Amino acid sequence: MKVWRNGQIIESAAAIDAQDRGVLLGDGLFETLAVMERVPLRLGRHLSRLRQGADALGIPLPHDGAGISDAIKALLEAENVDEGSVRITLLRGPAPRGVLPPQDVSPTLVMSAFAGKIGMAEPVRMVVAATTRRNEFSPLAAVKSTNYLDSIIGAREAGACGADDAVMLNTQGRVAEAAWANIFCRMGDVLATPPIVDGALPGIMRACVMESETVREQSLRADDLYAADEVFLTSSLSIRPVVEIDGHVIGNGAPGPVAARLSDLPRRAR
Repeated sequence: MKVWRNGQIIESAAAIDAQDRGVLLGDGLFETLAVMERVPLRLGRHLSRLRQGADALGIPLPHDGAGISDAIKALLEAENVDEGSVRITLLRGPAPRGVLPPQDVSPTLVMSAFAGKIGMAEPVRMVVAATTRRNEFSPLAAVKSTNYLDSIIGAREAGACGADDAVMLNTQGRVAEAAWANIFCRMGDVLATPPIVDGALPGIMRACVMESETVREQSLRADDLYAADEVFLTSSLSIRPVVEIDGHVIGNGAPGPVAARLSDLPRRAR
């Protein structure tokens, strides 16, 4: 497998320096983009969020949008990916030991491409994570950090229970998101999603759904999800209907009409 790193396409085994703070401390950001017909979808939105996160963490972004776009095209050609995804990873770069970042850094920008299907995913069963909470007060709640340990803990708990994903609550017991997706629920005629202030990542597909449907941002509890007529998860690559949470069947136990209506949204160039 080949990757693009700081201007060159190289073998992935040589991509990251062992002293990179992204490796040692999780000091970095990433974006995952859908690809259709070798075109990265919603690239402008992803780059805008990457820049915002980079500014928040003080990591210089070493290439502009045009340079990153050209690099993605070259990588998709090299890896022969027509449909799938591209991951952009920005790490602070190699540095001496210590927690405080040095003044001068040489950031590592790496991109990798993967073939796969984009769109509606299989229905999932979830549990409400009991072993960890989202910290809605942390600046990290609003950036797509490479430090994904809370999500990993939640996902491991879900897997141990035979579920596919975890509902992540915040410190006040409100729903924030799933382990690796935003969450929506329909209650009668109201389609709702947790607000950003409750710890929800400002997801790209979340924004697309809110532009396509009438959505109310409101705080939710686990009981709201249990009683919902429909629940689904969104990411840049898929819409995932939820059919069960903590043993509670959602709606009639089948994918709901809103998820079905939005099923091809990840494939649209919005």
